[in-house]
Amino acid sequence: MNREDFQQLAEIRLREARTLLNARNFDGAYYLAGYAVECALKACIAKLTQQHDFPPERKFIEDCYSHEIDKLLRASGLTAQRDADATANPLFGKNWQLVKDRNEKARYLRWSNKAAKRLIKAIANKSNGVMQWIRIHW
Repeated sequence: MNREDFQQLAEIRLREARTLLNARNFDGAYYLAGYAVECALKACIAKLTQQHDFPPERKFIEDCYSHEIDKLLRASGLTAQRDADATANPLFGKNWQLVKDRNEKARYLRWSNKAAKRLIKAIANKSNGVMQWIRIHW
């Protein structure tokens, strides 16, 4: 997979999450919304990749294949930028806080309408959303 594949998947998964939310399938909506962020961050990581460069260290590779948002953010090299932007824009910072703890275990849990709506709003908000911020960097 390449950067463009991950960008497309991120948009598709977010669209699917909204569709599931509208159909009152909150568990799937929550899970897929977080998965959209994973794909978007993997697009950022792919942007860093040089065709003939050997990966810098094993931990970097493990983080790239993680489902943990903070590990993916670290691998993308955007942690300092996120911190600065979250400080400058508290609404973005609040949205990031909602998104950062979501992980692959979410697929095994039940989620309420409120939780799914909050997560999707934090991700998809056009002004202060996590996905809007990631799009700037991918």
